[in-house]
Amino acid sequence: MHAGDHNAQLAQALLGCSYDELTPVQRSVIDLIATEAPSGLNPQLISDDRTFWQRLADTIAAVGGSWRFIFSFLGVLVAWVSWNALTGSLAFDPYPFIFLNLVMSMIAALQAPVIMMSQNRAAARDRANAEHDYVVNLRSELEIMHLHDKLDALRSDELVKLVTAQAETLDLLKTQMAALAARS
Repeated sequence: MHAGDHNAQLAQALLGCSYDELTPVQRSVIDLIATEAPSGLNPQLISDDRTFWQRLADTIAAVGGSWRFIFSFLGVLVAWVSWNALTGSLAFDPYPFIFLNLVMSMIAALQAPVIMMSQNRAAARDRANAEHDYVVNLRSELEIMHLHDKLDALRSDELVKLVTAQAETLDLLKTQMAALAARS
């Protein structure tokens, strides 16, 4: 049987439509079932093709979103304010801490887009992972349906054999009963 014919039959049997009507994801699942190849890992999730700047953005997002960063930054703020409030003429940023406000604004202005870039990449990886999970789940569901069909076919064959054997046994029994009745 040609591979295309087998794929078309599988598509019709499992999804109830022709192979040409399937989405690319559904076609890939039917192809995997037809070849009986394992789904494998999503290639997009295995390779790390991030640029230096993307890796840097991910690192900044990981550090900026940690408790260590929050407590460290809180320590720096307390030290900054304490030094400038308690040292009088040695203060490099006296109250109302205008330079501190400038530094914090610059950090926020730079950190927010970097974190958003990292989150966008994470969302793209999550979408790719979700699509891969969908393919694996759809394949599993279709394989289970395929196995059910095979089991039903085996059960039907066994029932036919059982009924045939039972009919032969009844015929043999009738023959023996007739022979016994003829002797008596």
